[in-house]
Amino acid sequence: MRILAASRPRPKHPRSVLPPGATRFRRRLLAWFGRHQRHLPWRGVGDPYAVLVSEMMLQQTQVTRVLDFYPRFLARYPTLEDLAAAPADAVREAWDGLGYYARARNLHAAARHVVHGLGGRLPETHEELRQLPGIGRYTAGAVASLAFGADVPAVDTNAARVLGRVFGLRGRRKSARRERRVWALAAALVPRGRSADWNQALMDLGATICTARVPRCPVCPVRACCATGSAGSRASDARRASAGAAGRSR
Repeated sequence: MRILAASRPRPKHPRSVLPPGATRFRRRLLAWFGRHQRHLPWRGVGDPYAVLVSEMMLQQTQVTRVLDFYPRFLARYPTLEDLAAAPADAVREAWDGLGYYARARNLHAAARHVVHGLGGRLPETHEELRQLPGIGRYTAGAVASLAFGADVPAVDTNAARVLGRVFGLRGRRKSARRERRVWALAAALVPRGRSADWNQALMDLGATICTARVPRCPVCPVRACCATGSAGSRASDARRASAGAAGRSR
C-alpha cells in the first residue's frame, strides 16, 4: 500500500523582499536545470515514502553511494508499513555498508510512529515532519517540497554554497548568524509552485558546477548574476588588460 499524504492546510509564511538580481538568477537557474538536471532514481517518483527514504540516506552521504543502496532497500521494504513491521536487526542489516546507522534507526522509528501513531499518513508540512525522529530542518524541507510540493526551502551544503557565492553573503561559514541569513534568503527565493525544481536546481548546481574546491565559473549558467563569479571575471579582465598594456609599453 502506498503511503497517503495527510490533507492538512498549509501554513502561510510571509515572503521576504527579493534581493537585487534574484529574478534573473531564478530564471537562469531553472532554465539550466530543465536541460541539465541529474537523473536520479528518487526524483519524480510521486511516493512520499520513497522520497523520505532517499533523503534519510542522503544525509552526510554522497549521491554515488546512495545510488546502489536506495533501490535495494526499497525492494526489501517497498512501503512504510513493510518497514514499520520489520525487526530492528533486519533494518540494520538492509542498511549495512551505508554507514551512519543512526539514520536507519531513525527511519525505522519514524515509520513506526507514522503507521501506529498517525494512521499511516506521513505529515506533509515542514513543521510536522520535523517532529519525526531524525528529521532536521533540511530533510523536512526536502520531503515537504519534493513529495508534497510545499513552497519551502531545502538548504543542504551545496545550496548554501551557491547562495553564499551568488549573493556575496559575508560572515563565517556555519555560524548561526550566516545560517539564518542563508535560510531567510532561500525562503524568499522559492518560486511558488516550483519548489521541487528549485531546491533540486540549487543542489545540482552546487554538486556539479559551483563545487567547493574548484568551481567551474566559466561554464556556470548564473555567472552573469553571481557576485563571486562576476567579481572574478572583472578581475581576470583587468589582469589581461594590464598585461596587454605592459606588453605594448616595452
